[in-house]
Amino acid sequence: MGLTQAQVSGMSGVASSWISDVENGYRDHDDAKLEQIAEATETPAGFFYVQPKTVPLDSLRFRKLASAKRTVTKRVHALYSESYRVSDDLITSERYPTPPLPYTDADEITDDEIEELADQTRVALRLAPDKPIPHVTRALERGGIAVAPMVLTDNAGGDEPSGNDHFGVSYWSGLGDTALIGYFPASGDRDRFTLAHELGHLVLHSFRPRVRDAEGEANRFASAFLVPRNRAKEDLSAHMTLTDYARMKAIWGVSIQALIMRGAAVGKIDDSRKRSLYVQLSQRNWRKKEPVEVGQESPLLLWTLLERKYGARPYVPGAEHLAIPPAVLRSIAPSPATSVRQSPPKAEGPQSTGEGGTVVQFKRRGAGNTASPSRAVR
Repeated sequence: MGLTQAQVSGMSGVASSWISDVENGYRDHDDAKLEQIAEATETPAGFFYVQPKTVPLDSLRFRKLASAKRTVTKRVHALYSESYRVSDDLITSERYPTPPLPYTDADEITDDEIEELADQTRVALRLAPDKPIPHVTRALERGGIAVAPMVLTDNAGGDEPSGNDHFGVSYWSGLGDTALIGYFPASGDRDRFTLAHELGHLVLHSFRPRVRDAEGEANRFASAFLVPRNRAKEDLSAHMTLTDYARMKAIWGVSIQALIMRGAAVGKIDDSRKRSLYVQLSQRNWRKKEPVEVGQESPLLLWTLLERKYGARPYVPGAEHLAIPPAVLRSIAPSPATSVRQSPPKAEGPQSTGEGGTVVQFKRRGAGNTASPSRAVR
């Protein structure tokens, strides 16, 4: 919650010295004082007694900037650990399938092998091998990977939706276990890339936790997963202008900058052309604010499992049983944004293009061809 010991003391009436001693293991807790703190912070008392599954700190992957504060990273780790506990409880109790992801334990991995693992992941998630992914979040959820928004609150109770230089966090211990990807909501294209990046960590680093360039590998995986190599070679060229890249962004739901990097990665543009395009991006002030809006996705799986277990108004009974503050439960398992009831995500089956908010509008190029998206910018 971002509260100091002094603030918890002021809210609850429990001495900050007692709080410090219990936190550091210098004295045993007292049930009555814990009840005071629980009531003051609107936290179920069971929170202090539940035994969560351990999420090893050295196995937890973050997508964040180098400028991210260490204190915020510690908070993110604590929030993610509780989110993982809740997700694991819901997925296990409701018998939702766990992800059948490919993985590697090789000491070293080549770019070609990353491309191959990205292709295998599309197969595992029952995605078309060479087409845009209309809804990355729903594809992950159908494949058994829980997705949860991460929202930090400041000391005054306000939100920090940016995550304070953090973008995503993930953990998966392997086949048969729960996987959870947490993300800090931003623009639609960045969220999609963050989810694909964290998916890369699950595939590439669950059994290789100490590789030298984990972030670079996850970035390459994300690009290959979102824009498969064969289509990238077909659709990208050295003659494309920034306007052409904007059209491609509307089709693939991937930022212009990421598409330029993808073109370079598959050998369709050289370093000179890449630098030129980035100079043009800067000149147009597109480095921070690109044209073409990609729709934001919203998760559905955890809400569906929560509703299935606790009814149409699940937050209060669910929070009590799961031993988590209701506000935290609302943030990691938000209810659907619209009043229209959406069908629950399924572990198997074809991918829908419209459930929960379509990211890219797919239009016909010609009569009888419904598979190919148009090249018009939305």
